Amino acid sequence: MYSQTIQPRFNETDALGHINNTVVAAWFEGCRDPLFRLFTPELNPAQWRLILAKFSVEFHAELFYGEPVEIRTWVSRVGTSSFDVSQQAWQLGKHCASGVAVMVHYDFNAKQSAALTETLKAQLLAL
Repeated sequence: MYSQTIQPRFNETDALGHINNTVVAAWFEGCRDPLFRLFTPELNPAQWRLILAKFSVEFHAELFYGEPVEIRTWVSRVGTSSFDVSQQAWQLGKHCASGVAVMVHYDFNAKQSAALTETLKAQLLAL
């Protein structure tokens, strides 16, 4: 698992005074960069090797402006060509949101999934 801290911005709040629910998905995606670098070290879109097949977010408590949010990220499943990335958002010691993203190793030229190498599987499992 690895952790990153997000400082919520004022413009990420909604009319109810808390962080808008669409923002958490964007935070989670941004915190997946270290995983993206395993496949595309320079994050060059022309060399991209992943697609997002599915994601879900569950909300457990409100998130607020003015206090940092810790995003915890880890790989929870590794398959033949896909893997699951589990994430949690924590603020002030409270578990506020959870999410899972299913990522697929993808060959854009062939327009099909590609098997994960044993090296990639080992790197993913280390997380």
